[in-house]
Amino acid sequence: MTPHQRMMSMITGYWVTQIVHAVAELGIADHLADGPRTSAELAELTGCDPDAMSRLLRACAAQELVGVRSDGTFETTPMLALLSEGVPHSFRDIAIVHGSPGHWLSWGRLPDAVRAGEPQTKAALGMDIWDHFADNPVEHGRFVNSMTELTAGLSEEIAGLLDVTGVGVAVDVGGANGALLHAVLRSNAEMRGLLLDLPAVTATATAEAAKAGLSDRVTVVGGSFFDPIPAGDLFLLKAVLHNWDDEACVRILSNCRAALNPGGRVVVVEMPLGPMGEPGFAPLLDLNMLAVVSGRERDLDHYDDLFAAAGLRRTRMTPTRSPQCLIEAVTA
Repeated sequence: MTPHQRMMSMITGYWVTQIVHAVAELGIADHLADGPRTSAELAELTGCDPDAMSRLLRACAAQELVGVRSDGTFETTPMLALLSEGVPHSFRDIAIVHGSPGHWLSWGRLPDAVRAGEPQTKAALGMDIWDHFADNPVEHGRFVNSMTELTAGLSEEIAGLLDVTGVGVAVDVGGANGALLHAVLRSNAEMRGLLLDLPAVTATATAEAAKAGLSDRVTVVGGSFFDPIPAGDLFLLKAVLHNWDDEACVRILSNCRAALNPGGRVVVVEMPLGPMGEPGFAPLLDLNMLAVVSGRERDLDHYDDLFAAAGLRRTRMTPTRSPQCLIEAVTA
């Protein structure tokens, strides 16, 4: 690919984002899961204009999202299968969230975010992202589900990497649907778990614990991690700190430290930044945090500063097969 071709691909990258968003929103993966269909059939099933559906499918075929058979019907592909609903490791809700107003409109103001050094959700939406989610429960539900999708493939690995010897109570701070907590509990039959998240999430988290057969071992608490946190031996914070500025992170970590039982520890699961110029997903995610929320991605030195300010010290950093790492800390 020439520099001109690559630049054009980068400039029009947002077109592909919205193609994937549309395919996920319209449920095309689910409609093709049982076999090939014509463009007209897909238009009828999704309530779409037939000509517009044909044009969308042409673009999808060019992106290898759908396959085209010799009879002109369309069939699923391994890529499209990732947008199916309710299947392991689905990306459907992730695709919908990143093409929805909360993220999409804020990213559209990235130059302003860079100029001001602050998120653009208030400028784009009239409120911060959390208030936007409160006013748009469907989008919020997709966001919560997307966090579970991102965690699903990683949870079992994290559970295998964690030493839970002597842990009586594990607390999943901001644990959403509880996917990570459930995996950790399955690694130790004697351990109990507590999931702390906003009240809007508790009903779903309770249902997911029941679905996992862990109702008798999981307590779901509706609340904020900016308030006092129930006591525990192991505190899990996956993709929590990167949502917040340094001051807020120190408050969260300080609350965890105050609730730690003797000998307990905090495990932060995040995507540390590498050296300047190192390829990877973390620098892109960092700009997402700049545009949408007040948080950021951080390197290990930055995390050490946060720990120190909260009365903690880092003891270990364990990589996973993904860009995520386990960063462990104990009372200083």
